[in-house]
Amino acid sequence: MRKIQNLVEEEEATIDMTPMLDVVFIMLIFFIVTASFVKESGIDVNRPEAATAVKKDRANILVAISDKGEIWINKRRVDVRAVQANIERLKAENPQGTVVIQADRKATTETLIKVMDASRAAGVYDVSIAAQE
Repeated sequence: MRKIQNLVEEEEATIDMTPMLDVVFIMLIFFIVTASFVKESGIDVNRPEAATAVKKDRANILVAISDKGEIWINKRRVDVRAVQANIERLKAENPQGTVVIQADRKATTETLIKVMDASRAAGVYDVSIAAQE
């Protein structure tokens, strides 16, 4: 009888950690899948100020225009003729994505219009221009 009682006490003393580890790993996978990652255009621009600037939550395609007229998408410099193809590729990855153009305050309007036209030609009609509040 004593052997059975000692055996029962030993079983009660151990805790099975496997279910808790399963839950932790499932939560980790859930947070990794649902996390939104910040995308950057590749350069810092000196954006102009606007009194009516509104923050856009679902800006997925960022295009930066430097003060020298250089166009940057996904941390790499892009020729103006390749902007449409790059935006089409990014739109295929995220069909609900919008384009936000981060133009430097010294960038030319001509470059800005070319990027806007390329965005619309790529099928993205929700195009915004970034400004500082």
